[in-house]
Amino acid sequence: MKPRRGSGASLRAHLEARRGALPATLFSRDHQAGLGELAHAGPLADRAQRLTGARVMVLASDQYAAAQAMIDLDGVATRMVLCPPDLTADQFAQAVELSGADAVVFDGEAPAFAPAGLEPIAFDPLVRFERQDTDIGWRTEWVMFTSGTTGAPKLVAHDLRGLVGAIPPAAAARDEGVVWSTFYDIRRYGGLQIFLRAVVGGASMILSQEGEAPADFLHRLGRLGVTNLSGTPSHWRRALMSGEAHAIAPRVVRLSGEIADQAILDALAGAFPDASIGHAYASTEAGVGFEVRDRREGFPVDFLDYAGGCVELAVAEGTLRVRSGRTAGSYVGMPNLALCDPEGFVDTGDLVERRGDRFYFIGRRGGLINVGGLKVAPEEVEAAINRHPAVSMSLVRGRRSPITGAIVVADVVIDPKASYRDEVSLRASILAACRKALPAHKTPAALRFVPALEVGANGKAVRVDG
Repeated sequence: MKPRRGSGASLRAHLEARRGALPATLFSRDHQAGLGELAHAGPLADRAQRLTGARVMVLASDQYAAAQAMIDLDGVATRMVLCPPDLTADQFAQAVELSGADAVVFDGEAPAFAPAGLEPIAFDPLVRFERQDTDIGWRTEWVMFTSGTTGAPKLVAHDLRGLVGAIPPAAAARDEGVVWSTFYDIRRYGGLQIFLRAVVGGASMILSQEGEAPADFLHRLGRLGVTNLSGTPSHWRRALMSGEAHAIAPRVVRLSGEIADQAILDALAGAFPDASIGHAYASTEAGVGFEVRDRREGFPVDFLDYAGGCVELAVAEGTLRVRSGRTAGSYVGMPNLALCDPEGFVDTGDLVERRGDRFYFIGRRGGLINVGGLKVAPEEVEAAINRHPAVSMSLVRGRRSPITGAIVVADVVIDPKASYRDEVSLRASILAACRKALPAHKTPAALRFVPALEVGANGKAVRVDG
């Protein structure tokens, strides 16, 4: 495929524009690099000629290596496929086929599962080469995997202009004290947004490490002076449950990726009373939609008239629709699968319900539980359970029933600081609260207390039907 001339700056151009203005640094657990330095030297800079116009799979061992590969490849490769850390061999092979990839860049050992015909290009993120040609002009397609929450992951194509469309110009640069971080992996849409905010704004960025305990990460964030921190509600619940949230004092707390119910928003307000606390709506397909900063769940009805910037919102057949310049261009390798409707709206599949002057997120259309013909959104039930003062987090699922087809059951993690007489009375108290807030078919038929809930590599609670 012949490279295409692009319009707008590449990632390196953003770094170059900020070089020398701020002492911005990219931190991993074990290494660090000045972001300005990476504009002029990178681990793949000596392979720029070979990679120009290539369609490249980025298979990095960690986020530190992935970040440098992104900087080196944007404006050079025609297509860059960001491989998340939990990618299977089968998913990798399918992605190679769908994307038409002709090369794979990697650090460490060569991937054993790379298909024949894919050119292997190794790099060392600790060894950088000066760029010989600083001319930037190719337009790179950024390809990411969807979360696969309600089906097999797909490949979604963005361009850099759309990815940075929600970032205010030089937002972070207005304050030299800004240090960004996220519980997300930057090879996924939510984490990539935070990485790009740091790069475009000239702020420092602290990367999480796969397998790093929440408490250890929080203490590392505290030592490095994190000011702005984002993650899914599940990420934040785990952070609060670790008992080490006191290690950080963020000025900005943001949630995205899952429904932010009132319980987690209130818990974060209690933990960080001086912080700006909000939740953003975004998806890999629709891009960044809007941000809610009033510490309340849901979003105001008038967002449908004005969501901010280039974003338009609509609700049709109970689901949220988004149209904007931040929307992905297409599903890669799936020409018959439309990403948008004929009017340009992305059907997000997220169910919303209007109550008064506000819309509330109910759950995913593809994740509903069928109880005797009545539909139940697990997230709505979880919100009711999570409001109980003794609950840290919960996960609702359907369990097969010969009578109704399915019943609602829940796994519940008790707040370690909670005071209660015994588990029998606590279970009765939680169920009583659910009966008060929910109709009978949505009230759990059974509760099971568990020490922890599994959170996937995408930062979301792992949902498996029973």
